[in-house]
Amino acid sequence: MKTVVAAALGECVHVAGITNFLRLAEAAGWRTVFLGPAVPIAGVLAAARRENAELVGVSYRLTPETGEALLGEFAEEADELRASGVRFCFGGTPPVADRARAFGFFERVFDGSQPVEEVLAYLKGQSRAGPGHVDYPQSTVERIAWKSPFPILRHHFGLPTMEATVEGVKRIAEARVLDVVSLGIDQDAQENFFHPERQDPRRRGAGGVPVRCADDYRALYAATRCGNYPIMRTYSGTDDFVRLAELYVETIHNAWAAIPLFWFNQMDGRGPWDLEGSIREHQTVMTWYGERGIPVEVNEPHHWGLREAPDIVFVVSAYLSAYNARTFGVRDYIAQLMFNSPPGLSDAMDLARMLAVLELIAPLAGPDFRIFRQTRTGLLSYPLDVDAARAHVAASVYLQMALRPHIVHVVSHTEADHAATADDVIEACKLARRAIENALRGQPDMTADPAVQERKDELVNEAGLTLEAIRTLAGQSVADPWLDPPTLTRAVTHGLLDAPHLRNNRFALGLVSVRTDSRGACVVIDPHTGTVLTEEQRIAQLLTGPGGPRSAP
Repeated sequence: MKTVVAAALGECVHVAGITNFLRLAEAAGWRTVFLGPAVPIAGVLAAARRENAELVGVSYRLTPETGEALLGEFAEEADELRASGVRFCFGGTPPVADRARAFGFFERVFDGSQPVEEVLAYLKGQSRAGPGHVDYPQSTVERIAWKSPFPILRHHFGLPTMEATVEGVKRIAEARVLDVVSLGIDQDAQENFFHPERQDPRRRGAGGVPVRCADDYRALYAATRCGNYPIMRTYSGTDDFVRLAELYVETIHNAWAAIPLFWFNQMDGRGPWDLEGSIREHQTVMTWYGERGIPVEVNEPHHWGLREAPDIVFVVSAYLSAYNARTFGVRDYIAQLMFNSPPGLSDAMDLARMLAVLELIAPLAGPDFRIFRQTRTGLLSYPLDVDAARAHVAASVYLQMALRPHIVHVVSHTEADHAATADDVIEACKLARRAIENALRGQPDMTADPAVQERKDELVNEAGLTLEAIRTLAGQSVADPWLDPPTLTRAVTHGLLDAPHLRNNRFALGLVSVRTDSRGACVVIDPHTGTVLTEEQRIAQLLTGPGGPRSAP
C-alpha cells in the first residue's frame, strides 16, 4: 500500500484542510500518516524517510509572505527526496497557494477551490498533468467508479428556449459541481419530435427546452464539453421510443435511459398509447438499450408515490421494474429511490420503504445484472419558502446517504416556485455536496433503527402477497405474469396497483384510500370505517369481495 505523509508546516496550526485531504487519500487506497499541526521542516522530512512515503503533503494557512519564505526553505531541504522520486503537494489559502505554485517544486497545489473529484482523481493517479486537468469518465458506470466513495450528482435542467438552455448547460459544466445533466425537454419533444404536424406552437417550451431537430441536441451536448465535462441524459419519450433512443445515443451519448413501466401514456395524459400498449413499448426499448450495454433506470415507483400510492404499491412496482429490466436484457440497472413521496412520510418510514425495495431486488443481481442505487428528494415535498427549501435539500440528501447511493439526483430548492436556472442548479448541488461530505465523515447507521427494520420486514412480507396476487390475474397460458402486459394491465385495473390520484381514471380502479399513520407510514385504510387494512385484507377485498373487481376498459 502506498504511503502519504502530511502535516501543517512551520508555525501553522490549522489542520482541517490536511485532515480532509488525508480522508480522501484513505478513500483512494493510501496508507496515511498525519504528523499534526506546526511541524518543523526537519520533522516532515524525517517522517517521510522513516515511513518510505511516496507522497508528502504540507499545508500553510497564515501570512503569504512568511509562507513564501518557509516554503522556499522547505523546497530546498526536500530537493534530495524529490530527486529520489518522492512526490510533493501543497494545500493552503489562495494567496499562499499562488506563492507555492511559483516555486515549481510541488507536483500539485490545492487552494480549496478544487471540487472533491479533482482531488480524488489526483490521489487515484488519474490526473498528474497539472492543475485542473482531469480525464473525466464519459460513461455512467466508469464515472461512478471514478468518483467513489462519493456519489455522482445528477440534476434536471431545461429552460423554455434553446439559447438559454445551451448557455445554462455551459455555466453548469464550468462550475464543476454536477456529473450528469439530466436534460429536461418539453412535451412536444417527448411525444411529437418526429411528428411536427402534431406539435402545438402555443405550448413550445412547456415543461422544458424545445428541441426540434438533431442539431439542437448536438448543441446542448457540445455545451457540456468544458469544466468537468458532465455526461448527459434525457427522457425516453412517450412515442417513437426506439427512434428517439437512436437519436439520443447519436447526439448526446445518452448516459442512461429512464423508462417507466406503467406510465407516460393515456393513463397520465403524457402519451398516445393505452396502458397495455405502452407496457409493451417500454419493454421493447429496455431491450434496445440492454443490447447496447447502456444502463437503464425504470423510473416507476416514484410515479406511484407522487400520486400518494400506499407504501406497498411503491415497493411492489419497484420490484416489477427491476424484474422486467433484468428479463429484457438490461445489464446495468439504476434503481430509482425517490424519498418524500408522498410528502407526509416520516424519515424512518421512508427509509424503511427504500430498504424493503433494495432487499427485494437484491436477489436479482448478478454478473449480468448490476444494481446501482439512485436516490432523490420528492418533487412535491419542497416548501415554497426558499430558505426552508434549502434546508430541505440538505436534510433529505443527508438521509438518503444512509443508503450509500451511487447516484444522487439533486432536486433544486426552487422546485416549488420555478424551474431551476443554472444558478439554482449550481447552488443546489453545492448544498447537496456538503450534506454528502458530512455523511461520509461518519454518519450514524440510521438503517439499524428497530422501527425502520420492523417496517422494512413488514413491507417485504406484504409485497410477496401482492406479487402472488398479480400472478392470479394471468391466464393459464401465460408463462410469467410479471412480464405479461395484459396481466400487468389487470394489476392496475383490478386495483392491486392503485393510487388516490387515479380516481375516475378510465385505465385504473382508483378506489384505494390511504392515510399517514402514527409511525409516518403511508397505509391503506377502509374508506368507510377508517381502519387500517393489512395487505391480505386489501387483496381479499379486491379479488374476492362482492361483485369482484372492475373490468378493464
